[in-house]
Amino acid sequence: MRFQDAAKDARAVVYAGIQADPLVARAGALLAEATAAERLLARAAMNGERTDAGTWRRIFPTLFGEDAEDVLRSHAELVLAASLEIAERGEAARSSYRGAVVEELTARLLARRTGPDAPVRRERRVLFDGVPAEIHPYDVTLESAARPEVFDCKWGARGINADVLNQLDDARAHAADEEVPLRVAIVVFDAHRSCEIRLDRSTAEHTRTRLVALESLDELGEGRR
Repeated sequence: MRFQDAAKDARAVVYAGIQADPLVARAGALLAEATAAERLLARAAMNGERTDAGTWRRIFPTLFGEDAEDVLRSHAELVLAASLEIAERGEAARSSYRGAVVEELTARLLARRTGPDAPVRRERRVLFDGVPAEIHPYDVTLESAARPEVFDCKWGARGINADVLNQLDDARAHAADEEVPLRVAIVVFDAHRSCEIRLDRSTAEHTRTRLVALESLDELGEGRR
């Protein structure tokens, strides 16, 4: 089993520009340090249905109310500002930005438990001898020689589909054939219950694919299985 950079097609070039936008790095860094309530705020605000900051402050009084601690309120303001910047990008761009933020957040959380021998990388393919290469790259990879991991990242539960689940499980199975304990997971910036409902409706094999939902994101940095 080996990792390889994804092909630089037109889609990849355009998306790389979004990934490199400082707004994506800023939002990812803020969400890596965010509380559960702040992440809920970000998910709601990035959907773009309301772009008025005052409305969101009223909806989340525990973050912005008089009883909120100054430090918490200050950080929540930064999360809200970054989220609204993404929401204001417009329908077409907003979807790509949100996906890039989830990938950035995933990579940052994984980096908390890795060292130079297990780099975290983006947009990588996984290759196996005698197996046709998948065109679709994995969003984030943890390239440990002893225990590699691959992650597909989604903004919402609706992004969970059979193609994604089958590709993840196929990679796990091919790695097992080579006696490599490859961990596969799907990271979804959405409520765990919504993701479970989506998975229950899928006929694709996913019993050995880990689900990391909005409530369990911090587990990425803790190395939990």
